[in-house]
Amino acid sequence: MSLSKFFVLSVLHRRPMHGYEVVQAVAKSTNGCCSPSEGTVYPVLNEFEAGGYLSSTTEVVQGRERKVYALTDKGRHAFQVAVEAWLDATDCIVACKAQAEAASAGRRSRSRSG
Repeated sequence: MSLSKFFVLSVLHRRPMHGYEVVQAVAKSTNGCCSPSEGTVYPVLNEFEAGGYLSSTTEVVQGRERKVYALTDKGRHAFQVAVEAWLDATDCIVACKAQAEAASAGRRSRSRSG
């Protein structure tokens, strides 16, 4: 699962939201690191709804209709699976970083002593 899809599930795991709210919540929760556009988020919401990960209801606000998306049980389960997968990936990245830093430190010490 892509990171942007993960963050969409993540913010919807907290509470139901309409599409633009999802865009704002992802940007805020990632401190701007992941700031998807509406053009990115709406296809993801449609894909997740078609797959049964989200349900939607329509509400009228100031005379305009908007869809509010909520995770289904299947969506909550998918989020939990994604959390575990991303934690595994994070562990791998941290290990790679440590290896790279150790290799870099080894090169620096060899260049000073040689």
